[in-house]
Amino acid sequence: MLKGKTAIVTGSTSGIGLGIAEAFAEAGANVALNSYTDRPEDHALAEKLAADHGVKVNFISADMSKGADCVALVEKAAEQLGPVQMLVNNAGIQHVEAIETFPPEKWDAIMAINLSSSFHTIRTAVPGMKKAGWGRIVNIASAHGLTASPFKSAYVSAKHGLVGLTKTVALELAEFGVTCNAICPGYVMTPLVEGQIEDQMKAHDMDREQVIRDVMLERQPTKQFVAVDEMGATALFLCSDHASQITGTTISVDGGWTAL
Repeated sequence: MLKGKTAIVTGSTSGIGLGIAEAFAEAGANVALNSYTDRPEDHALAEKLAADHGVKVNFISADMSKGADCVALVEKAAEQLGPVQMLVNNAGIQHVEAIETFPPEKWDAIMAINLSSSFHTIRTAVPGMKKAGWGRIVNIASAHGLTASPFKSAYVSAKHGLVGLTKTVALELAEFGVTCNAICPGYVMTPLVEGQIEDQMKAHDMDREQVIRDVMLERQPTKQFVAVDEMGATALFLCSDHASQITGTTISVDGGWTAL
């Protein structure tokens, strides 16, 4: 479906990002994997994806908290894999703390990685997409881009901002064959979340099933985690020709969270 096209997926060596990268590679796209690290295993992961799906997959290290790195990521991907036609902004971090004690440096880091990085990658990728007359931008926001929770001031603010950025970019590009949408997931089963389950079991003196149902998925009506491959399939659909008239919107993949 995407044969010959090039995609960048930021924050894609594990979790949601890796699931999306795998879906794109399986669909025939060349993919730029990304993380702030630059380890042998990062490059080995890219080589494995390439071998598994018969496409080009390169790992490109970039610190998404730095605008210059974001720009360089897009430029290097274009040089190594061809013109960037699909951009998935997935990189993100989290910190949970009351507003009055929330560290300013944590606020700045979350804003830089969860919001500003998308501005930098989009502004760099858009000229090539406009020239080609075709492009797909997918921003991984969150249920917290549409609603709020206490003690997550920076994360909620950044994800709301990402939804606003999505709408604005979509309007600017509406006549150029380029779409921009946001996926807003609830809790997704990733290695990071798996680790949080263990911590919550200790903190609440609960067993695994209790923690999942009554703590982690308290606001997710289906009481089921979103699967990584469901995120990949959603991103893949938004990058298909069938989604050419879907732009400037949010797709909630949250088990009913935002229906409450």
